[in-house]
Amino acid sequence: MMDMLLALATAGLILSGSAFALIAAIGINRLPDIYTRMHAASKAGTVGSGLMLLAVGVHSGDLATLARALAGFFFFILTAPVSAHLLAKAAHQVGYSLSPRSVCDEMSEHEKRI
Repeated sequence: MMDMLLALATAGLILSGSAFALIAAIGINRLPDIYTRMHAASKAGTVGSGLMLLAVGVHSGDLATLARALAGFFFFILTAPVSAHLLAKAAHQVGYSLSPRSVCDEMSEHEKRI
């Protein structure tokens, strides 16, 4: 019974993680500019990768491996959005333009005030 529950939990984590990874991949291909693509990769990609990492930890059945998987998950959740923010800020400073469909560029308004 317990093996069946672990298998179902692992399958659920893998399926939901791969769904988030698929959404991130579709977002990277379909979104119009570097900023929105980076948003898709950093949010949905991070959640998808984290869920699949947790699936590895749950599937292993070893407490030490699960602890490492949890540590990796939290490290990934904490660092991926920060790196995406810094990359987007650097891209804006270099001069990558927004898509014509974008409504407002608050970064350029903020830079004019400084």
